[in-house]
Formats: sequence, structure tokens, C-alpha cells
Amino acid sequence: MKEFNITGLCYPEDCYMVDTTEKIDQILKLVYAKKYFVINRPRQYGKTTTMTLLELKLLESDEYLPIFISFESLDSTAYVGPDTFGKKFLKILGEEPNIEENGYSDIFFDSIERVTDFETLSKELHSVLSKIDKKIVLMIDEVDKSCDNQIFLHFLGMLRDKYLKAQRRKDVTFHSVILAGVTDIKNLKLKIRPEEEKKLNSPWNISIDFKVNMSFSPPEIQTMLDDYAVSTNNQMDTISISERIYFWTSGYPFLVSKLCKIIDEDLLPEKENKTWVVNDVDKAVNQLLGETNTIFDDISKNLENYKDLFIFMKSVIFGVNELDFSLHNLVINRAYMYGFIDKTEGKKIKIHNKIFEEMITDYYVARIQTDNLNKYNLINQPYIRDNGYLDLKNILLKFQEAVREKYSNTDVLKSDEFLEKDLRLLFIMFLKPILNGYGFCFKEVQTGAEKRLDIVVVFKNEKFIIELKLWKGEEAHQAGLAQLKSYMKAESVKEGYMLIMNKNKNKDFKDWEEEDIFCVMM
Repeated sequence: MKEFNITGLCYPEDCYMVDTTEKIDQILKLVYAKKYFVINRPRQYGKTTTMTLLELKLLESDEYLPIFISFESLDSTAYVGPDTFGKKFLKILGEEPNIEENGYSDIFFDSIERVTDFETLSKELHSVLSKIDKKIVLMIDEVDKSCDNQIFLHFLGMLRDKYLKAQRRKDVTFHSVILAGVTDIKNLKLKIRPEEEKKLNSPWNISIDFKVNMSFSPPEIQTMLDDYAVSTNNQMDTISISERIYFWTSGYPFLVSKLCKIIDEDLLPEKENKTWVVNDVDKAVNQLLGETNTIFDDISKNLENYKDLFIFMKSVIFGVNELDFSLHNLVINRAYMYGFIDKTEGKKIKIHNKIFEEMITDYYVARIQTDNLNKYNLINQPYIRDNGYLDLKNILLKFQEAVREKYSNTDVLKSDEFLEKDLRLLFIMFLKPILNGYGFCFKEVQTGAEKRLDIVVVFKNEKFIIELKLWKGEEAHQAGLAQLKSYMKAESVKEGYMLIMNKNKNKDFKDWEEEDIFCVMM
């Protein structure tokens, strides 16, 4: 019986899978063109499954012979010296199932004892590959554990030299080489100590950029749900559900499968009507955010381990300004490599997906609450109406009251920095316990003269848009109202909210309504 799989490899006969035929075909074109490249994507992004499907596709042809190995199992003894690494490498190749099944194992095993360094390893590979009448595609998974090892760097350098010589018809080497891991081996210098100048040039600069989009689009997600619907006779709206899954995940493969798994295995058994509905996706997100998993653990671990990453991600989560996306900035590069961020069409930084934004926001809120028990102690009481829906007007008024009591005798409310550094943080910390597992909040930055920062709150089946802004005068305020109304119309929301910071010395803490927008000033 098929299942939604979130661990290990996925096979079509055992798992409900997204149809990645188009992605595999794009990768095959690189292989056919003799390209060397790195599939570098964050953890649990489908790298190993993609490599497996690619292997199966290559095996359909008599022209190609893929060798799919992993360096994950290599222990420290393999890196003692070039001779031990070379011997181990040839042994792994000889034991690879595709090599065994085609009767080529002995060719590799016979060469092992003649390896004494990388020069002799190169010669033996020349000899071995010359005896095989197929185009050999070398695929190495899990290279991250080796990429900061000098022996491994020399190994990549040897493959690079063979590649360049083969282009001049002076050597025989692998038709194509594919490495897979989180780290971009092309930019290996990011992992190397700066004092070692001889290592600054990547030994894998022959690699081409890998531009295949490994995220799942809504139509691709739909292929998996269509398969599930047919197999289980579930009369579900696969189009709407796929779009909702993409809304939360931005197509991150693990998150897509995990939400489907929660709905199928946890939520569906509790429902009288076994048909999936769009709201099930939001319920699955709630459950996911309340659990631990390897992805969330990695995010927390990396934020704790890298101080610059901790500071940077905090500014992305709580800051009002859009930041330029540039991989030349090392901390941005690291955040992108780990899958924390992506870039907008305007080449600005955004959190990769809304689930990560919720999880990372929760992480910072918990850290700040723990580290600053008194500083951020605001009023907190129930704000849910009798009908179970959110009373956002009351929330804003109580938040205004809390800020007035805590900050009215200080100068912090008069500074631009308060909006950027504290106001959104305080508001989210005030809001999170109220949402309490039934709702979400995330930010949408809008550039303009008013320095707008929209917070979107989703509670049950209601959506609220709250704009945080600095008071710039009545004219700018009216322009801001018009912009907010336009945004409300686009999001099909009838009521809007403004949380306004007024820096004037003689200001009022007041609230008022302008048409369908409720304004609170502090």
C-alpha cells in the first residue's frame, strides 16, 4: 500500500510522489552534454530521490552506465592519505551494484593495489574506464561530510585535471560527474580556513551552475494528489488543495509530503467525511509547527551555532526594510544554502516559505521571552469572541494600552528604530499566545513613503491585514489608506487595520475608524 514518505528514498510503486519527469529530463540534458555539476540543495530537498530516479532513467539506455555511490559511510581511515583514499574509492566503485551486474567489478578490484597516490589513481581510472564500452556517469551523494577534508579536495582536483585533459583528448575519464549535498562544492572556499591560501581556489571550478528548480509547483503537487485521489477513491479538490499546500511550503519537498502525511494519517481518521478539504492543510500546518523534526532541529541548531546568521535572520523576520539578495555576502549565502531564505522577483530577500517563517518567528519569540522576562512583559488576556473568532479590534486596543503603560514615560516611541526593531517584535509576542495554535501571522513588506509593514493574520477561516507604519502627516496617511484598501481588495478582505506610531512629542493614544479601516495610534 502506498504512503506519503518523508524519510529515505521514494519509489513510485511504494510512495505517492510528485511527477518530476520534467526535472529529470532537464538533468539528463546536462548528463548527455558531458557536464560536471553539483546538486546543492538544503536538507531533505529530494536530492537522493532525484539521483535515484536519474540512475533508473540512465539504466534504460545501453549507452550509459551510472555508478551511484555515497561518501556518507566513509570513516576517518579513508582520509589518512591519497593511497588509502584511492584504494577505498576503487573498492566502492567495484562493489557498486550496476558495476557488479555488468561484470566489471574485477577490473576495478585488480587496480586497487597499484594505487599509491592520486597520480596512480588517475592512471588506473584511465585504464579501467578504457575497458568499459559505456559512458560512465559517476554520481556521488552526501559529499558534505568530506568537503572540508584536504584529501577530498585533492580528489576533486584530480577529477578536474582528468576532465580538462579529456577535453584535449589526452585522457579518459567519467562522461559526467554529479555531486549531491547541501554545500555548493563550486564555492568550496566558503568552508576553508582563510589562512590557507593554497585552498582558496575551488578544485571544482569546472562545474556548471545547476539551475533546475527542485521545488514543487502547484501543478506538480497536484500530480501526487491526483494519484492519491484515484488510489483511495477520494473525491477531493486536488487543484485547490495543491495551491494551499504551495501557499504554506513554497514547494519545499519535505514540507509538501509531511503535510500530506499528516492529513492522511492523523487528521483523516478523525473525520466523518473522509474527503480532503483545503482547511485540512491549515490544520496540518498547525500540527507540524507543534512538533519537532529534523528540519526544524537543523534550523534551530544553525541559528544557535552561527551568531552572524542569528542576527541576520532576526533582521529578516522582524525588520521593516527589504534587504537585497546577494550571494557574495557570506551570511546571505549561508542562509540561502540552508534553505532559510529565497529571493523575490525584485531580487530582495524573503523567508523561503511561510512554515519556516512561523517556526523561526516562534524560535525568536521564545528566545526573547526567556532572555528578557521583564522587558517584554505585556498584557495578555483572552481575545476570542463567544463564537470562537478573533476580536482583533480588542487586541489592538489592549496592545496600545500595554505599550502606553510600559513606554509612555520613555523616548523610545519617538524614534524610527522603535518601529523597525521593537514594535513588530512586541506585537507578535503579544499576538502569538492569543493565536495559540489556531492561527498564524506573517509579514508582507510594502515599500513606499510611509514605510509600510503589513502583518497578515490567519485565524481559522478568517484573514486580517494589519499595517504598521510611521505617522508622516495626514496627506501620507490618506495615501496609505488608499494603498491598504487596494491590498484588501486584492486579498478579498473587507476590513483592514492600521497600527500607527506617532513620533510627535504631544501625541494622543487614540483609535478611530475610516470607512472599513480601524486605526490605532500610539
